[in-house]
Amino acid sequence: MVIRLPRNKQIGEDFKVSTASPSATTRRQVGPNLWFDRALNNQPSRLPTYELRPEILDSEEAVGRAMLSELETAAHEKPDDLVIILLGGRGAQAFHRLLGERASAGDPDGLIARLRVFTQDALAPMRMDNSFSFVRDFERLLGPEFFRRVKSFTPMLTDVQDLAAELVRYADKLEALGGIDIFFLGHGPEPNNASHLAYIRSGSGAAARSVAGIIPLAPNILEHHITKFKAGGAALNAADEVECRGVANILTLGPAIILSAKRIVQSVVDADTAPAKRASYRRVLETQIADDPQERAAQLDENPGLWIRLNPNVRSLILPNVLS
Repeated sequence: MVIRLPRNKQIGEDFKVSTASPSATTRRQVGPNLWFDRALNNQPSRLPTYELRPEILDSEEAVGRAMLSELETAAHEKPDDLVIILLGGRGAQAFHRLLGERASAGDPDGLIARLRVFTQDALAPMRMDNSFSFVRDFERLLGPEFFRRVKSFTPMLTDVQDLAAELVRYADKLEALGGIDIFFLGHGPEPNNASHLAYIRSGSGAAARSVAGIIPLAPNILEHHITKFKAGGAALNAADEVECRGVANILTLGPAIILSAKRIVQSVVDADTAPAKRASYRRVLETQIADDPQERAAQLDENPGLWIRLNPNVRSLILPNVLS
């Protein structure tokens, strides 16, 4: 069953995870992948699916402005603090620059000061001040004034002894704030034209109840990460690269966070440098998601990019070459 909904439809009544203490979190090992699961109020097989209707914009700058507009709309609709999850990589760079400019201009309407910002994935274990860390990229793009003015910025900690316990604490902090107002997502290609969201990889065993996971880092993904940082203008050093090349895992938020987000804004702008995104994005658009519980679970595990189609409040921003 495929349903179209207006922007203001909220998923809260359809899907909720338990926001109880860490004792409500169970560990589930699927091969080399470790997932942290919470109890559900509803099963994903009972949730309707929704069409993903891409909005084609003419430039990365236009995508960035649209993302900022989404944040401004949320700020207008909600008088309290806003909880957002930032997207790393190229998909949100224009948006991050606009946020940095707003902060440097003095945050005239107080928007930055109301933001409680979280991140969605991280290489681990790795020192937080490593120049190849996602956080360093956020600092470079958003600028120091943004970090002086933002209400809070909570990255995943990657330099702790117990990564699993810290990741559960991270999910607890996120959920304790009352839910995600906007989850800024990207779209990453996987083999066989599948795709991942955050770092929920194909065949990793993620489930609707999974709030977070620790996933082995594929060598090609690590190499892509290092190449991207070198091309992006960051100040890097050889010792940091050696540490980065020794990273074994990536921490990621799970499908439960995607499903419970009040609003998802997806951006896909780099099909020129990642051409596999064309076929993988089109597959998300065109796949008929099964009603049968077992078949649906298999589809979502094989192609995690489909999780976005179980949230009714999504805006997908793309450039023309994504569908060319």
